Amino acid sequence: MSFPLLTATAALPAIGAIATAAVPAARRTAAKWLALLFSLATLVLAGIALARFEPGGARYQLTESHAWIKDFGVRYELGVDGIGVALMALTALLIPFVILAGWHDADPLETKSSRWRPTQGFFALILMVEAMVILSFEATDVFLFYILFEAMLIPMYFLIGGFGDRAHTGSDENAAAQRSYAAVKFLLYNLVGGLIMLAAVIGLYVVAGTFSLSEIAEARANGSLSMATGTERWLFLGFFFAFAVKAPLWPLHTWLPNAMGEATSPVAVLITAVVDKVGTFAMLRFCLQLFPEASKWATPVIIVLALISIVYGALLAVGQRDIKRLIAYASISHFGFIILGIFAMTSQGQSGATLYMVNHGISTAALMLVAGFLITRRGSRLIADYGGVQKVAPVLAGTFLIGGLATLSLPGLAPFVSEFLVLVGTFSAYPAAGIVATTGIVLAALYVLVLYQRTMTGPVKAEVQGMADLKVRELVVVLPLIALLLFLGVYPKPLTEIVNPAVQHTMSDVQKKDPQPEVEAAK
Repeated sequence: MSFPLLTATAALPAIGAIATAAVPAARRTAAKWLALLFSLATLVLAGIALARFEPGGARYQLTESHAWIKDFGVRYELGVDGIGVALMALTALLIPFVILAGWHDADPLETKSSRWRPTQGFFALILMVEAMVILSFEATDVFLFYILFEAMLIPMYFLIGGFGDRAHTGSDENAAAQRSYAAVKFLLYNLVGGLIMLAAVIGLYVVAGTFSLSEIAEARANGSLSMATGTERWLFLGFFFAFAVKAPLWPLHTWLPNAMGEATSPVAVLITAVVDKVGTFAMLRFCLQLFPEASKWATPVIIVLALISIVYGALLAVGQRDIKRLIAYASISHFGFIILGIFAMTSQGQSGATLYMVNHGISTAALMLVAGFLITRRGSRLIADYGGVQKVAPVLAGTFLIGGLATLSLPGLAPFVSEFLVLVGTFSAYPAAGIVATTGIVLAALYVLVLYQRTMTGPVKAEVQGMADLKVRELVVVLPLIALLLFLGVYPKPLTEIVNPAVQHTMSDVQKKDPQPEVEAAK
């Protein structure tokens, strides 16, 4: 039997979570290093999986299949296509930076509301989220995916509610109440979406007699599986609703600003750069592959919702006074671009959407983590409490600027390539939608540059006067992310070669071809 690489990649952080949680309470530093070592080992395995993946090979590679619940036809089936392996690698890449950035976020506090902040639990929960997210990108059994889709909510709930941001303007009691509200809202929204998805998962089994993606695809190919139009549409809506909550898509987005605002900055990165990608990834893997006709039927409405997300998220970002909530609303706008690219159903749009998932993860991680370092120094999330930072902490200001420019998709940085492809792919199929989506670019420039101007330029405020610049640990977190943004901005080929074959498979699933440009005959 060949080495189960995909299982090992997901199991290693789970084992690390158990080992980290078992470290004695007094050995906090040892727990941190242990969590970091397990995350780095996971990154090595993910890198091996990425290296062994053959872009021109079978659709799903490194596959594993074992019987699990025989009476219900549930199998432990794993496999990755180009999209899945890219997102798995992104997750494994970001977690070490999340751990390093949150090195002191769970240290004990003296305030009466904190009582006890178990450092071991904080890092163990991060590793457990990593394990579940990686396995969800690998799962090719619908029921297995559903279990992971729901289970990852539990550690995220405790990370948001139990380890909130220390930079809170209100009392300790008010801060605890806000954290609890954000955590419960996150959990309830996603649980409702998951319960609706569960009904659709059961319905799919009744219709198909299996949860296996490969078996369903084979049954469709040989004509032994056919769904009534109404049945397919209802099942699609059940799956899509859950994914739209996770993504998040307007109007199911309202949990995200609360969760990102109240969580620590590394946990906020975990939410938007890692966990939320499961929603958009699942739209490609499950919605389009399982329900191609229903996906085409719902496309006009979904495109409208994506456009609202783009414009609405950007407009609210412009008006924010809280740094972290601004980044949260910017992410809502960016997820609108991703969903727009997916449902434009062109190869450029879907390639751009997949690249956007990766590039948004890197750029948002860079911006949010630097913002977290800034907030930790000043003790406030309010934009108005800053000014003149670039004069006292130029490296912090410079890295913050690069992260912001990546967020607005400046040419030469990685998100530009993906956003350009999404707009080109959308415009070729839906010109009006492409035009509306470009307003998101203008608004992004507005909220990013205004944020930088108000926090980093101008007179140096008294509270900022003694602010320290980035330290070695913080530079180790930020500089590799910036290097990746620059590298993928000028040379995206390594990513496009991996994801493009998977996109062609998805286009084949929905039986769509790229629109041909209209060329007037020469007179």
